[in-house]
Amino acid sequence: MIHESQRSITIPVMELHQPIGSFFVGKIKAKDLIEISDFDIRQLTRSGNIDTYLGIQRRLNETRVDEIRKYVNTSDATFPSGVILAVEERSATLEAITCTSASGSVEGFYYLTLSNQPGEIDDEQTILYREIARVIDGQHRIAGLEGYNQFDAFEVSVVIFVGADIADQASIFSTVNLAQTKVNRSLVYDLFEYAQTRSPEKTCHDVVVILDREKGSPFKDRIKRLGTATEGRFDETLSQATFVRALLPYLTNDPVTDRDLARRGRPFSRVIFDDDKMIFRRFFLDEQDEKIVLNVWNYFSAVSDKWVRAWGTVEPGYILNRTTGFLGLMRFLRDAFIEVEGHGRVVESGEFSQIFSRVELKDDDFVKERYLPGTSGQTKLYHDLHEQAGLGRRRLLL
Repeated sequence: MIHESQRSITIPVMELHQPIGSFFVGKIKAKDLIEISDFDIRQLTRSGNIDTYLGIQRRLNETRVDEIRKYVNTSDATFPSGVILAVEERSATLEAITCTSASGSVEGFYYLTLSNQPGEIDDEQTILYREIARVIDGQHRIAGLEGYNQFDAFEVSVVIFVGADIADQASIFSTVNLAQTKVNRSLVYDLFEYAQTRSPEKTCHDVVVILDREKGSPFKDRIKRLGTATEGRFDETLSQATFVRALLPYLTNDPVTDRDLARRGRPFSRVIFDDDKMIFRRFFLDEQDEKIVLNVWNYFSAVSDKWVRAWGTVEPGYILNRTTGFLGLMRFLRDAFIEVEGHGRVVESGEFSQIFSRVELKDDDFVKERYLPGTSGQTKLYHDLHEQAGLGRRRLLL
């Protein structure tokens, strides 16, 4: 972005030394961060017959940006990790801060003043000024902060490299993003156990825990609570994350807002919603989580009774109790629940069994050759169940 006026900003920083060289760590207000930052998006350009890739950043994911815009306005919003910026040497001025402690003076603290530099001149002979900083890492957080409604109340930690050339910037970007290990989603959901307020995610977690723990449950000892195999168990075929993500849309279409309302001590919204989409929403609002547990329990008990071998096996190649089969069945749960007019009550296992009695699929049909891993296999299973159960074309299109 180009500006018609010059500007500068001063922030307190401390200097760190690492093998790559020296850099500065400080804090900056969200509004100032947005104004000084420029995203150097990597793209293909053509000059004559030569194709060249320029920039180091990936393109913004607008869905992710929208999620962050919503998140930054919640009561528990936080960006504890630093945004990484690069600035030219001519744009940075350091002024040492004298700090003292019981052991004497401390070095390495500064006021860092960042200023934008003159660039091109437009047709009206006006000097245009460049952005001050190039974003190495954190572009989605910065773009999302544009949706924050109290700029001065949100401060962001920043890591600033002064004078790093484009090769160093690219190296830093690659290292940061390749070295990061995504947090296991099952672990994230499991930590909702410690939440002090209700939320759709906490309820889904609680449902998973009960189904995995209770004797007689069709999921007894079958769920990888932390996403990885549990020591001493040998029949785990599903992760908690898979389970929660399949169940969550039946409770809410906006988990972030629901969670934030609870943290602020406000009631969940009871505006009119589609019962045929969020089939367990009313149970959640009325704090009747046990009815969610029982409906899911009874539904999958009917599944395990219908296909005893396919549900019980852990042999490679069978899909019914694994991600492909489970997600196809969870999608069909909504249709079956509506078919038996389950709204507001606990549907008995026998009622679900009556629906499955019309399905002609056999145990040996639930193999990966017929239902390929991924979305296509899940969708095919859902369609096969829907068609063979005779639930009609109308509900399939909902």
